Amino acid sequence: MPIEVKAPNFPESVTDGTLVTWHKQPGDAVSAEEVLADVETDKVVFEIPAPQDGVLEKILVPVGAKVLSGQVLAHLGKGTGVKPAKPSAETQPAAAEPATAPVEDLITPSAKKLIAEKGLDARRITGSGKDGRILKEDVLSYLEHPPAPSTSQPVRAPATPAAVLGARMEKRVPMTRLRQRIAERLVEAQQTAAILTTFNEVNMQPILTLRDKYKDLFEKQHDTRLGFMSFFVKAAIEALKRFPEVNAAIDGSDIVYHGYYDIGIAVGSPRGLVVPVLRDADQLSIAEIEAAIRDFGARAKDGKLSLDEITGGTFSITNGGVFGSLLSTPILNPPQSAILGMHKVQDRPMAENGQVVIRPMMYLALSYDHRIIDGREAVQFLVTIKEQLEDPARMLLGV
Repeated sequence: MPIEVKAPNFPESVTDGTLVTWHKQPGDAVSAEEVLADVETDKVVFEIPAPQDGVLEKILVPVGAKVLSGQVLAHLGKGTGVKPAKPSAETQPAAAEPATAPVEDLITPSAKKLIAEKGLDARRITGSGKDGRILKEDVLSYLEHPPAPSTSQPVRAPATPAAVLGARMEKRVPMTRLRQRIAERLVEAQQTAAILTTFNEVNMQPILTLRDKYKDLFEKQHDTRLGFMSFFVKAAIEALKRFPEVNAAIDGSDIVYHGYYDIGIAVGSPRGLVVPVLRDADQLSIAEIEAAIRDFGARAKDGKLSLDEITGGTFSITNGGVFGSLLSTPILNPPQSAILGMHKVQDRPMAENGQVVIRPMMYLALSYDHRIIDGREAVQFLVTIKEQLEDPARMLLGV
């Protein structure tokens, strides 16, 4: 009697998924809890583990197929299976080329197909997936930006018909489930909310001075680096306490005022933008906030964030400054009513007490839903954040 390998029971907010990778093939030996496949939903990627030791007998759902909650994906049988033999030092030639089997195992089917079509060397492509796995996006990126040829060997251009030289290339890449969901939510935000954006600027010198003074001691004592985001989280929480409508949401004809502060932090990942949530952020110390944000960033890169961690939130912060953005209008994360945009810190001439001085300045942007937040509250909210950051003692004293 074969053992069934099933998809997980998805939460109510997830209707189905797409099987994106099989890590094992029929006849391969597997160990209990070893990851057999990845199922991508519009929120997270679920890893499908082997229920016990055995052999993968049959794959029932191919790569690219839709997967439902609890669906049987494969059959597992008893036995030792087939494991690739390791060549001994006696039989392996000293000058042999590097084995390609490990590389093949780290290429997704769609990427392998594209590599074969283009006649590429997979060993020259850097994988961004789990454990260095080469994704189709990595191959496309390699084609767009191929590495420079080695100067030690003369490079001879292949004979190419004149018609091909003048051709204009196009490529069609299917959107991932996460990217589709991001697109849906962004359109939803634009269509259902009256979005406006107000701007201000903040002198970051006090924060920079404070961080430079204590960053080494902070890292030594708390085992995490001191960044900017924790100060912005603390400043935002103080502003949210003063202007509760910014921490509220519209539900039908009602306004829901949240008595807690769950702050979403936008994080970039290979699969797209995700917004993990700092639960009860008002109860966290600066060190706890910094540690949590760095953990979110690391696990977002590996696709390890859980569904609960990226669901909910009452207010969001996004930092385009890490990519060099000087100014932007962030878009709401429904059903939240506001989002704070941070930007690049840049030295600019400023007038202070009749004198022109150079200060490290950052533009701030608050996008908000005008149906629930008036312009006056939005401006005062942003001014409160500016005041907190330009005088960090305010955050300690609560003034």
